[in-house]
Amino acid sequence: MELDDVRAGVARLAAERGASLSELSRLLGRNPAYMQQYIERGSPRRLSEGDRATLARYLGVSEEALGGPVARELVAVPRIDARASAGPGGIVEEDRGDGALRIDAALLRQLRVRPTYASVIAVAGDSMLPTLADGDTILVDGGDRRGVSGAIHVVRHDGVLLVKRLARMPGGVELVSDNAAYPPIAIDGTPDIVGRVVWLSRAL
Repeated sequence: MELDDVRAGVARLAAERGASLSELSRLLGRNPAYMQQYIERGSPRRLSEGDRATLARYLGVSEEALGGPVARELVAVPRIDARASAGPGGIVEEDRGDGALRIDAALLRQLRVRPTYASVIAVAGDSMLPTLADGDTILVDGGDRRGVSGAIHVVRHDGVLLVKRLARMPGGVELVSDNAAYPPIAIDGTPDIVGRVVWLSRAL
């Protein structure tokens, strides 16, 4: 938002509330001419964060309306309290915990993931190296269970959640690891796909 538009907006909001600029100055603990100088002379050029927050509360508007940063819309994505094995695997129960990860809604839109189908899960093991490493957090689109050949998916197999690439084969699929040390796992028929992996987060 342009600074001139912000100043004009402050003046308009104050007038609508019936508050003088000197009243706003006193509200901020400033000298009586402070807001008039800000609006008419552009001094200071920008409101301080504290002044902006105080004025926003008093005028009943968002800080964004007064030139503050655009508030990001965050979506609480459930965290599956289990680890999708990228190794030999073990018996894993899928248990949705309450430790949701908050993800920018714009990222979900960019990835074309509907929030109701999104979940996050940690990766265990090294079979998907170098693409996925032990401890990576992956975002899973539970709305995409088509089983796209070559894409990475979370699949439930023999009571275990596995994260693997899918390779379509006659009569079934193979679960393929990126690490060549791990042989493919052949599955007859249709695999139990939890969702497609669309994004990862990794600590450095």
